[in-house]
Amino acid sequence: MATYMVFTRESTQDQAELDTYMRKVGATFKGHPVKTLAAYGPQQVLEGDAPEGVVIVEFPSTAEARAWYDSPAYQEVVQHRFKGARYRAVLVEGVR
Repeated sequence: MATYMVFTRESTQDQAELDTYMRKVGATFKGHPVKTLAAYGPQQVLEGDAPEGVVIVEFPSTAEARAWYDSPAYQEVVQHRFKGARYRAVLVEGVR
């Protein structure tokens, strides 16, 4: 079943670290079956506070999503995101 990873950037803390993350994250997807559905496009906030940006990626399964997220390549790069901004990351399974 398709699984979606939703990242919302709440606030930027260190732009240089965030820039490093953005430069390196794409390479971490190599060899993983991922499809980017949205990446920092225009938003229309209907409820709550507006995040700085939203990214939604699709994987064929939760196992595939975790394989990417937990991979050594991503875990090395994500440290720059942790230093660069406050994010919320949610993994959600699709419906059948």
